[in-house]
Amino acid sequence: MRVGVLMGGMSSERDISLRSGMAVLTSLQRSGVDAVAVELDENWLETLLASRMDQAFIALHGTWGEDGCVQGILEVMGIPYTGSGVTASALCMNKRLCKGVLSAHGLHTPVDIPLHRGGPLRYPVIVKPVAEGSSVGLHHVRSAAEWQALAIDDVQGWMAEMPVQGPEVAVAVLDGEALPPVEVAPHSGVYDFQSKYTPGSTDYFCPARLPAETIGHCMEVAEKAVAVTGCKGAPRVDMIIGDGGEPVILEVNTIPGMTETSLLPKSAARAGIDFDRLCLQILAQASLEHSCLGGGS
Repeated sequence: MRVGVLMGGMSSERDISLRSGMAVLTSLQRSGVDAVAVELDENWLETLLASRMDQAFIALHGTWGEDGCVQGILEVMGIPYTGSGVTASALCMNKRLCKGVLSAHGLHTPVDIPLHRGGPLRYPVIVKPVAEGSSVGLHHVRSAAEWQALAIDDVQGWMAEMPVQGPEVAVAVLDGEALPPVEVAPHSGVYDFQSKYTPGSTDYFCPARLPAETIGHCMEVAEKAVAVTGCKGAPRVDMIIGDGGEPVILEVNTIPGMTETSLLPKSAARAGIDFDRLCLQILAQASLEHSCLGGGS
């Protein structure tokens, strides 16, 4: 079985995807898997066909790679792939729709703040794109002047939420079971793109510095969030622990990063799963959402 590690893409997270993909590729090869790099740019279909892969390990982030698009292509080609299927990928990439599903199942999410071209109804707020990943475009906006500085012309693709105060934790769920939560403590106070991918800009604690019962509750909430959104593989549920120890879910990330600063490998290591074993466990779950199409390239 030849495994193609899909990386790169054309989103704003291309560089992060390349780092994740190369880490996964090296790991799989170290474990004896016949794995090849499949770097995607403009000609996705041609590149996928030329790879002659039997399975796909998706290490793409952002649009086209994490929103159900490449998953749909692989479904038509009959190539089993890692991670969530088309439906769950599309749902979780759209933060507004995902919040609706989570809320409908009794899970807590941040309070929405009406957003108009002139700005949000109130300040401070967290402003972020409706369909981006890795905190791309996330801003903590404290005043009308800061809103104007963002120069956002079309607010249809953006959303605003009331900030939630409390420790921020990320709970990865591997094959339906939650791993130990990782607490993130960014020096800037906001876990944005720079805080995520600049070494030394954020402190990490695993397990999180929370009471045991709160940690257990976070893990239960993460498992439920993954179940109700239909995610597979090793998705990560990001949340803030609000007043009373109740987790407020920020988002469900269907393809977490696999870089040296990524949270999923940290959490897995705490559970006694080294990086090589983690990659193999994710690969073992490769499948098709519509299996009637058959498998293999």
